[in-house]
Amino acid sequence: MTGTGAWHAEQAWLGHRAEDVLIEVEDGRIKAVTEGAAPPTGATRLRGWTVPGLANVHSHAFQRSLRGATESGGGDFWEWRKQMYAAAEDWGRARYLEHVRAVFREMLLAGITAVGEFHYLHALGNQLGEAVVEAAAEEGIRLTLIDSCYLRGGVDGRPLEGAQRSFSDGDVERWTKRMDSMVALDGGTAIIGAAIHSVRAVDPASMRIVATWARNRNAPLHIHLAEQPAEVEECVAVEGCTPTQLLEREGILGPDLTAIHAIHVDGDDIALLGRNKVSVCACTTSERDLADRVGPLQRLADAGSPLCVGSDSNAVIDSLEEARGLELDQRRATGRRIHHQPEELYRAATINGMRALGWESGELKPGMLADFITLDAERLQGRRLDLGYLMFCCSAGDVRNVVVGGRTLVSA
Repeated sequence: MTGTGAWHAEQAWLGHRAEDVLIEVEDGRIKAVTEGAAPPTGATRLRGWTVPGLANVHSHAFQRSLRGATESGGGDFWEWRKQMYAAAEDWGRARYLEHVRAVFREMLLAGITAVGEFHYLHALGNQLGEAVVEAAAEEGIRLTLIDSCYLRGGVDGRPLEGAQRSFSDGDVERWTKRMDSMVALDGGTAIIGAAIHSVRAVDPASMRIVATWARNRNAPLHIHLAEQPAEVEECVAVEGCTPTQLLEREGILGPDLTAIHAIHVDGDDIALLGRNKVSVCACTTSERDLADRVGPLQRLADAGSPLCVGSDSNAVIDSLEEARGLELDQRRATGRRIHHQPEELYRAATINGMRALGWESGELKPGMLADFITLDAERLQGRRLDLGYLMFCCSAGDVRNVVVGGRTLVSA
């Protein structure tokens, strides 16, 4: 469903700070944006700072069930992964629908208007993916369902074990057939995209088929890339090249690809990703939680890779926190400040993320989808809208109003 109406923002970001901004919406898209306008009769008044809706490029909704449950004991990423595998099992459609609805509702309350759900729970075929689409439609959030191909247990071709087996279609032909039946759900508030889970989980020939399936439909294509050193070491041992170089060899790199994490990449990898305009999605709160180390984000951005952000395991759902983590984590890793200007962090949380998900959103201008949020005037205490304050001092808790497609979904 889409809406029509008018909103009058006390302050809004239009690429610059603007006051008394009238946003007119028709059939879910922005029809006109006028600065210095008096509020017309019937317009919804927005006190505070109004900015485009935030994009959450990478989510695993089921992993929110682990929130707070993995923070004692010991171990590394691989120990955490065992607990994650256990959490992936035994979901029925009805229970998963309610779980995902709650996750998506939390995202909306945090000002996230579009989410990329990286989905690999395939024990019930398409049932859980269909539940994700239904949950998004019921809550009103935009969804890019990024359905993942997952076929093997490692670069060396070892078979899947335990819970991993439920992630797999068996072979890429079955994945393709299942995906062909999913495209009927594409449209409205849902986009059906595709993922190569990782170079560990998909062989090169199958990678090419997944990429072709996505590109024939102009669908978003995502991949987990170089999150852990073990993945890089195994790929070099088996394929004779890094994971990024393997993707280049197989024709996977391109501006329609989003690489999730891209932490353990070297100078040649960075040059390849940048030259091919591959988006890089950092998930800073999860990467901290999992001791993933800090990726070379400034070098990736300087090379030409647009940066965006995701909540990944959903231990935290706050895209402003994810975006400032792009900068703050690098400060501690390097001992230097100001790697990214506030404008860059803002773009990562808005327009760059929306592009990675395939949505015409992330800017307040005519023709774009009418997705925008307003931050609390009381908490801002009369401040003039400033991206430095927005990106470093505001949080999900400051969001008071959320509009998606010209429909108000959160109002306080």
